[in-house]
Amino acid sequence: MERLPKRQRHQQLSRLIEENPFLTDRELTRLLKVSIQTIRLDRLELAIPELRERLKMMAERSYDPVRSLPLHEVIGDIVDLQLDKSGISLFEIREEHVFSRSGIARGHHVFAQANSLAVAVINDEIALTASADIRFIRPARLGEKCIAKAYVRSSGSQKGKAKVEVFTYVGDEMVFQGNFVIYRSRMAGDAGPEGGEAHENRG
Repeated sequence: MERLPKRQRHQQLSRLIEENPFLTDRELTRLLKVSIQTIRLDRLELAIPELRERLKMMAERSYDPVRSLPLHEVIGDIVDLQLDKSGISLFEIREEHVFSRSGIARGHHVFAQANSLAVAVINDEIALTASADIRFIRPARLGEKCIAKAYVRSSGSQKGKAKVEVFTYVGDEMVFQGNFVIYRSRMAGDAGPEGGEAHENRG
């Protein structure tokens, strides 16, 4: 494949990162068919920060505070959260998360990211996972960054149970999908009791 002129490559790089700020330099090399050194130089010329800095900037934007569990108990870094609506988190697969022989992530880490985000998106002090219907679509591997996106499909305004759907991606590939039913301590919109720490998956 013929390489793009520098100006066109810069335009594509800017557009790709604007559309998906979670793209790694390695993923950009695959999309633009250039070396990782070229991507890093292009980012410097365009004043585009590296992924870690982009995530930090996103996290510093105002988003709703997590109510249903302590922030440090969310698996992955929350980069966007709208309570009872949607949320996004990022989880990097590291050495301690994988099988040593294959470099493939243990499934419970990928599940835990999705499950904790499904709980975190609930606007309540007490939220419990009642059930989960999940699918592992392809393995996540060492060094990959899993982007989980949660959507509240039903807030539980009548029965005290919310339905949350979570999709997890590596780049543009889906690796996990789950439908969670979350118990909440009060009906959506009620004042409800304060306090409580029962937030973890019952499984």
